[in-house]
Amino acid sequence: MLKDVQSQHDSRNVYLRRVGVKGVRYPVVVLDKTNGSQSTVATVNMYVDLPKRYRGTHMSRFIEVLNEYHLEINPRRIREILSRLKEVLHAKRSFIEISFPYFLRKQAPVSRSESYLEYECSFEAEMYDESFNFLSSVRVPIHTLCPCSKEISERGAHNQRAFCTVTFESKEMVWFEEIIEIVERNASSPLYTLLKRPDEKYVTEHAYDNPKFVEDVARDVALELKRYDKIRWYKVEVESFESIHLHNAYACVMSDEIHI
Repeated sequence: MLKDVQSQHDSRNVYLRRVGVKGVRYPVVVLDKTNGSQSTVATVNMYVDLPKRYRGTHMSRFIEVLNEYHLEINPRRIREILSRLKEVLHAKRSFIEISFPYFLRKQAPVSRSESYLEYECSFEAEMYDESFNFLSSVRVPIHTLCPCSKEISERGAHNQRAFCTVTFESKEMVWFEEIIEIVERNASSPLYTLLKRPDEKYVTEHAYDNPKFVEDVARDVALELKRYDKIRWYKVEVESFESIHLHNAYACVMSDEIHI
């Protein structure tokens, strides 16, 4: 029998809050509001805590657990994964982070030409004893046009791509599509992969008529989320890749900082 080195006693008396595997690329199936499900490739990080008495954890067991559950990724399954990790690794805490590209089929605003647009989504969860905490996140690409530039310029205004990231804890099932819709209608304009000339004209003029600072987008998205009964807690971050600066503009707001 081969020696179990990881389970050897450790005398340094140091508790490790997280040990595990990072950057595991793995095929998964996630829920899709329109089609029921969507196949994608996730990057997965999994951890447990390690008591002072053990020298190491058994890294292979993380992948074995993932192999048991990879066909469906949702809050219920993630809770089962964390419970299983605690069981097989004799841990009190377990953690998982899953990030993946999520694709939606979008129609251009005038021509109605269809194409896929990518959104970055993620789940983050922790289980301690029987308590379970679960957060979802979606990073939405948007278009912003600077109100100041429009006001002070005689011809045009600088505009750029930006990203609005919403991290949230929900009271019940919330589709990524619902959050994406909230973000896109509070930007200067949504983004599209395929635009014909009439679409490009529409998007350009629509953004010009709807100028937004990153602060505007963050506040408008936050206020709409505050009215959304399914959301318990949220954080809104907006980062604009400025077209006339070599730095980005950024704004952030969290639900517990809004008082209206």
